Amino acid sequence: MEEFRTDWSREELKAYILLYCANANFVETKEEKDFILSKVGEEKYQKIHKEFDDDNDYQQIQKIQHTVQRFEYSKDEIDRLFNNIKKMFLADGSIDIMEKNIYRGLKHLLK
Repeated sequence: MEEFRTDWSREELKAYILLYCANANFVETKEEKDFILSKVGEEKYQKIHKEFDDDNDYQQIQKIQHTVQRFEYSKDEIDRLFNNIKKMFLADGSIDIMEKNIYRGLKHLLK
């Protein structure tokens, strides 16, 4: 079985999760990109975006799950993460059904 270990920092994990969410409806809007950039900066965004683009959906979920476990996020950290996810979804003005489903799925997976 393939391992899904990463050597990401917490900021890189945040970038990856936000990219995953931004691509929930297969369209990363300028507003979503700008939001992610405001949270992690251009360098981390570019580095993580390349890796994200190379991963399939299964690899993306596995990397997120394993890295969150590695960092042993507290309840407060998970809550802050989901607050950022919600803000990112709202960056383009609305949350569509695919974004809602990703949000629910991540809540189930990470809480």
